Amino acid sequence: MSSTDENKKTVARFLEVFSTGHVGNILDLLAADVTWWVSGRLEGMSGTYDKAGFGRLIGGVADLYVAPLKITPVGLVAEGDKVTVEAKSHAELKDGRIYDPDCHFFFEVGSDGLIRRVHEYLDTQLAKELFFAN
Repeated sequence: MSSTDENKKTVARFLEVFSTGHVGNILDLLAADVTWWVSGRLEGMSGTYDKAGFGRLIGGVADLYVAPLKITPVGLVAEGDKVTVEAKSHAELKDGRIYDPDCHFFFEVGSDGLIRRVHEYLDTQLAKELFFAN
């Protein structure tokens, strides 16, 4: 199996683990020096996170869900250590609203099999309406 195929498997596995909601297991799949960037200008969500900061971000949002956010890949394309993913997300919030954006991710996988860099593109308007409404 080529390293490109292995990298696609690594990213698919990461999304499976992410969908469990277990922050510790999610962070275990990220390199120590990972950067996770979220698109937009939404204060409290958009921007660049290090590993610890990303853990705090997903841990805080998880408290709003009935069950963990599920991210289901509908397409993966890889070249070398880079993998892009088109995905569907879904979670029910405790107040009954649904968070279900289509999203796109860019991953860079290290030679050690850990995720080194992520760019996450999502519907920031929907995120604002659901997570930051007064």
